[in-house]
Amino acid sequence: MTENALSHLDDTGAAHMVDVSEKADTMRRATARGRVSMAPSTLSLIESGEMAKGSVLGVAQIAGIMAAKQTGSLIPLCHPLPLTGVDVRFDIDRAQSAIDIEATATVVGKTGVEMEAMVAVSLAALTIYDMCKAVDRAMVIGEVRLVHKSGGKSGEFVREAE
Repeated sequence: MTENALSHLDDTGAAHMVDVSEKADTMRRATARGRVSMAPSTLSLIESGEMAKGSVLGVAQIAGIMAAKQTGSLIPLCHPLPLTGVDVRFDIDRAQSAIDIEATATVVGKTGVEMEAMVAVSLAALTIYDMCKAVDRAMVIGEVRLVHKSGGKSGEFVREAE
């Protein structure tokens, strides 16, 4: 296989789960970020804890963690991983009326955790939307991206301008 070949396709072009049996276990960590933009009044309800469905960020944090643990079941050809840690954090940007989400996933294993971090961010964002949609259907979920990854054969990745 060439350096840039897609590892999830075999020689005939058929999809398959990559066999990582021969790879060494290493510490692997990935961090992803995303954003939910909303009306200022919606952000105010979240901050004050007055949203009818309860603690929006508390529920979204749990949803993100649970989602990371299910990544192998949600995304075809992803390996189920015994995660050693998942952290989901929020930063409120009042000036832009948005909530920035950051998730970090960690594992000691044979394959990376980039997808777990991005799934955690995505589901945390979807949970925020779900819990607030009754007051703001115009919310926008976006900018989900990998910002850092370490470990494994490909080494470290750091997104510039973060």
